[in-house]
Amino acid sequence: MAEDQKTLHLVGIGVTHSIAPSMHNYISDSIDLPWTFYSTECPTLEDLLALAKKPTTAGLVVTMPYKTAIMAHLDEVDDLATAIGACNNVWYREDGGSRRLVGSNTDWLGIKGCLLEKAHEVSRLSDDGPLTALVVGAGGASRAALYALTVHLRCATVYVLNRDDQEVADLIHDCQRLPTPPKIVHITQMEQAQQLPAPHYVVGTVPDLEPRTDAEKNLAAVLRSILERPEKGVLLDMCFKPRRTRMIKLAESLGWACVEGTHVIGYQIETQWRLWAGTERAAKLDKKGAWEVLLKAADESKAINF
Repeated sequence: MAEDQKTLHLVGIGVTHSIAPSMHNYISDSIDLPWTFYSTECPTLEDLLALAKKPTTAGLVVTMPYKTAIMAHLDEVDDLATAIGACNNVWYREDGGSRRLVGSNTDWLGIKGCLLEKAHEVSRLSDDGPLTALVVGAGGASRAALYALTVHLRCATVYVLNRDDQEVADLIHDCQRLPTPPKIVHITQMEQAQQLPAPHYVVGTVPDLEPRTDAEKNLAAVLRSILERPEKGVLLDMCFKPRRTRMIKLAESLGWACVEGTHVIGYQIETQWRLWAGTERAAKLDKKGAWEVLLKAADESKAINF
């Protein structure tokens, strides 16, 4: 492989359905780089780290379940990833002839972009005061959601729906690193949810699975009760397998402005490529063309349209 030929990878478990490769490969062509983007299954963290350390690897997009686990194994973690408590982007810094693995977070840009995409459709979001939000899930993606909601979207209070108490406790602990930590309310019961003000934003960060246990069915019922409130807002489901998740279908039927998870990818590309390829190269990026390729891939994918 020639010295200037590199690879980029989406790494995680269950990533083969991703629609990102065609978009990123379009971008590499548009900025004249002989780089190729792959969706690469990494069954273990060790597999991911081995790939990260290959001299031919130019960057990584990190997804579940490694967004928090990878951080302790990097040479550097930037201020964003540190504040958020999760890393979804790995790039490289040259240091005296060696390459240092640097972790960052661009997920929050995708979340912010998606929520603002439909904000103009919701009149109650035009208020100047603090807003409320609901995050479904308490994993790595939820941390990026909290950063976007509190630092950039005026949400002083964030409700969390998650069946594992310890995961929520860890999330609350990690959020103390944010510039202005939000008030986090762990919703566990229907009566509790009904007594709280309706959220302006809802962000789903969990897989689209049929509720089976009593705990899962309880949380699904609580979510429905919140979405049924007369006050509506913007809902983003970061899951996009399937593309139209149960959450999106339900929220749309109840009058919420919804954004599908595929759009999260598009709002991150400029920052990702600036980290991977440098500011000068990234400035040549054909953003409009990249979005067109992304949305075409989403429309044509049999893996997410079912």
